[in-house]
Amino acid sequence: MSAPGTVAGADRIAAAFRRPGRRAALMPYLMGGFPDIAGSLAIGHAYADGGADLVELGVPYSDPLADGPVIQAAGTRALRSGATLDGVLGVCEGLAERMPVVVMLYANVVYARGIDAFTAALRDAGASGLIVPDLPLEEAPAVLQACDAAGLALVPLVAPTSPDERLARIGARARGFLYTVSVTGTTGERAALEDSFGPIIARAKAHTDVPVALGFGIATPEQARAAADAGADGVIVGSRLVRAAAEHQDDPARAVRELVSELAAGLDL
Repeated sequence: MSAPGTVAGADRIAAAFRRPGRRAALMPYLMGGFPDIAGSLAIGHAYADGGADLVELGVPYSDPLADGPVIQAAGTRALRSGATLDGVLGVCEGLAERMPVVVMLYANVVYARGIDAFTAALRDAGASGLIVPDLPLEEAPAVLQACDAAGLALVPLVAPTSPDERLARIGARARGFLYTVSVTGTTGERAALEDSFGPIIARAKAHTDVPVALGFGIATPEQARAAADAGADGVIVGSRLVRAAAEHQDDPARAVRELVSELAAGLDL
């Protein structure tokens, strides 16, 4: 296929962040292979139908240090159902013509295949970007170089605890967008976050020229809108959607489509 990512993943991502009539881009998280490969592809299409601008596609892993209990449980089920990297890349290929796909996985998966072979596989599957939450700044140059060569945006993460000097170095190397973590800890829904959004987003924006997307803990249309009103260029929602898929096993695609539609409405002008 002619992979969209080979044109320039960062360009596709940038276009998604400029959607007319929307305060901020909506980026739902999808666990590849949950509840199985076909089911995760159906959920991804439901995200697009509901109004998602781009999607974060997770590859299940046995030691997901950044994931909270809901996403960990989904990853465990995906692995038990036989999900593999190649199977998840098939999901990527199935979604990439509808919206930019940013693949999220852990560094060992990259190194196990080899950096160049791995980035080539992502490119061929139509991915636009890559997130590796356990790839530290000091070890990122080789992966960044391979991603640049393959037309993929390597998206880094920053936390509320990142020192200014380190934040500046990370922001300077960011491609596509800067994934800004709203809280310390792992992924998961939080009841009250809005008061902290403004300072975290402003600090991230001061250290990068790419869009800033806020994630970890955002679960409701009200929280998504508060993040956008506080200056976020994008909003990432994960655990709430994965939980909905798990709770509605009879028709998970319908359940998540309704939730994504509500989140999108909260971000519309």
